[in-house]
Amino acid sequence: MRILERFFKRERVEIFSRKPVGRFKVEEVLNILGKQVIIGEVLEGVIYPGYKLKGRGVALIREIQKDRKKVDFALEYDRVGLVLEGTLGVEGEEILEVYQA
Repeated sequence: MRILERFFKRERVEIFSRKPVGRFKVEEVLNILGKQVIIGEVLEGVIYPGYKLKGRGVALIREIQKDRKKVDFALEYDRVGLVLEGTLGVEGEEILEVYQA
C-alpha cells in the first residue's frame, strides 16, 4: 500500500541552486496527453532534461523536443518544446528562469 501512496502522491518541486543557468521565452503553452508542453526559444544557456523551470511556480523538464524529435539538450537560440512534469502557470511572451536540478 505504501508504494501506491508514494506513486500517487504529488511531491512539491524545489530549486536548490541559487543562480539560474539559462532563460527561456514562452511562445505557446499546450496540453498534450495530460502533459504540459511549453514551446519557445532558449534565450541563454543550455537546457537539459531534469533541469527546472521557474516562473510563478516551479516544474521539472521531463523531455526536450526540437522539430518533433526528442533531443538531449537545447542551446541558445533553439526553438524547442519542453515537456514538463507537473504544470506551470505561464502565458505567452513570459520569460522563465532555468535552474539545474
